Amino acid sequence: MSRPMSTTELDVKGLNCPLPVLRVKKAMAALPAGATLKVYATDPGAPKDIEAFCKASGNVFKSAAEAEGVFVVELGKAG
Repeated sequence: MSRPMSTTELDVKGLNCPLPVLRVKKAMAALPAGATLKVYATDPGAPKDIEAFCKASGNVFKSAAEAEGVFVVELGKAG
């Protein structure tokens, strides 16, 4: 019986480019394959930067949404 994969949350609100994506890169390196990272950011460029990181690193860009100035981005660890 397989366990559901975990979701890790990363708060990078208040940080500006390139810090959000650098923190995402570091967090993703520590996660097991199949895990999900949910990122909370206030930098409007963060969703596109994270999507570009996923394309470059082979990870999975799942979704991006914005509510009240906070961008919520979900990505999955490849593997």
